[in-house]
Amino acid sequence: MAIPMLNSELEHKSIQYRKTILTSIAHAGAGHTGGSLSCVDILNVLYNQVMNVDAGNPSWPQRDRYIHSKGHSVEALYTVLADKGFFPAEMLATMGRSGSHWVGHPTRKVPGVEQNTGALGHGLSVAVGMAIAAKQDGLPSRVFTLMGDGELSEGSIWEASMSASYYKLDNLVVIIDRNTLQITGRTESVMAQEPLAARFEAFGYAVRTVDGNDIAALLDVFAQAPFAAGKPSLIIARTTKGKGVSFIEDAVDWHHHVPTSAELAIALDELAQAEQRVQDSYATSTTR
Repeated sequence: MAIPMLNSELEHKSIQYRKTILTSIAHAGAGHTGGSLSCVDILNVLYNQVMNVDAGNPSWPQRDRYIHSKGHSVEALYTVLADKGFFPAEMLATMGRSGSHWVGHPTRKVPGVEQNTGALGHGLSVAVGMAIAAKQDGLPSRVFTLMGDGELSEGSIWEASMSASYYKLDNLVVIIDRNTLQITGRTESVMAQEPLAARFEAFGYAVRTVDGNDIAALLDVFAQAPFAAGKPSLIIARTTKGKGVSFIEDAVDWHHHVPTSAELAIALDELAQAEQRVQDSYATSTTR
């Protein structure tokens, strides 16, 4: 199990992760900036506090599984896996290079990646199959999967949801990165999704809604899972695309925009200031 960490430590990690994501994308010359920044707090909490995984034994049968269904935002996943020790952090510098396994969507050739993803709508089906297998094998493993909200237009999401409910997969936790933006604009303009919670409840999920960029709120909601016996759990994580950098936040143009040298410098400076605010805030609170 993960070693318990203070909220301040997790908040600090999220800022560090954002720095790495931006630097890696700039170095690679390609990547999905906005979506990686919106979901990295979720991955931070999952890998550092929630999931039972072991980087030294990634094939351990009783491990929890994580499926990164929104595979285009792979930079967030690579960043967290490197920090957890699944592979040397130096490998991030090979992203997008000829011959590197660190490509623009997750591949099982990268240590810690459970399943190739990126063809949107498929990750939930894989997660459902893994959850069924864990139950049949009598394993304590839980299965987590993260989907983008733009991904929900895929029909396979709803087919898999029927199976998740039918097989009473209360060892399955589905998270939606609800940043309300996809490559062509607002999700509600491209293909309206609301009332999203009611739709998933109709498919048999127990649903919670949370601020997906709030570390404390994420810790609390994951601690409640499973939300109901015999039901798959679904978390609508309301996030901000591009979270953490003012000129990237909630900007559709940053879906896969690569920061220039000047933009990277400004972004890293903003994150350094945020890092200092976190340190100052917790230093103050511990001296009161």
